[in-house]
Amino acid sequence: MDYLDKARRVLDLEIAELHRLRDRLDGAALERAISFLLRCLENRGKIVVIGVGKSGHIGEKIAATLTSTGSTAVVLNSLNALHGDLGVVSDGDVVLALSASGETDELVNLLPALLRFNISLIALTGRADSTLALASHAWLDVSVTQEACPLNLAPTSSTTVMLALGDALAMVLLEARGFDKDDFAKFHPGGQLGRSLLLKVRQVMRPRENVAVVTPGQTVGEVLAAIARARAGAAVVVDADGRLAGIFTHGDFARHFQHGPENLGARPVGEFMTPRPVTIDGERLAVEILPLLEHSRIDDLVVVDADRRPVGLVDTQDLTRLKLL
Repeated sequence: MDYLDKARRVLDLEIAELHRLRDRLDGAALERAISFLLRCLENRGKIVVIGVGKSGHIGEKIAATLTSTGSTAVVLNSLNALHGDLGVVSDGDVVLALSASGETDELVNLLPALLRFNISLIALTGRADSTLALASHAWLDVSVTQEACPLNLAPTSSTTVMLALGDALAMVLLEARGFDKDDFAKFHPGGQLGRSLLLKVRQVMRPRENVAVVTPGQTVGEVLAAIARARAGAAVVVDADGRLAGIFTHGDFARHFQHGPENLGARPVGEFMTPRPVTIDGERLAVEILPLLEHSRIDDLVVVDADRRPVGLVDTQDLTRLKLL
């Protein structure tokens, strides 16, 4: 049995269904759904997500994505809804109902009770003529031609399509509400994501007093000694006015040691430094450091103020310690 070939077949089938979803997406229905969601959130309402079985699991993920991006969402267990849990629904809410067939008994039985509230019902289902779709105020098509299951039975392609459309709703809603990185950070204060989003560059840099700061006239030998004392991989070179003139790293020394003059240690570092090094402002978010380091292929990043005076240095080894790398 060729396991790799069979795994690729599953992925190919699900990718094909995602392409179908993209191509048939109804702009008017999507706009209507987003408008319901926006109005609900602007009026301090919430999004109530319901589904049964695999659709219920997908609904939990969609609700989690909505909540983590600032759109209040809760999951209503449709099995318990008629026995008291319906109290979670309020006038002005949006109900996001997920069902591949649109005829799931638990959802269909719940519809009359839900529609007694002043809610907007958005249905993610695969059948336009289903009970759920016909009762909805906005219907979004999640039909598939084939499940990725070799028996065409287990929900696979259908759940992938449902999840992808839920992500699309959440991300369009995010942009429509103007939700930005600072907002995102408020909801993710823990772990690596929280650290990278909440921390500023000035909070992860080595402050100037812990950085080897030298002048262009100092010798390479003196600069290497300053780097060793600072336990760093580079020295920041400043001009007579204290503004950034360049950077001299262990890598610069190694290159010039191999191909430079024999008396390298006695020569002024200004002859061998890298002028106009890559810099960053201390008030920028720490999350911006890694792309800058990777794009520039450097290990040390000089932090400067508005007058291009060095205020610190970001060393990649510090990012590992701070769990940002």
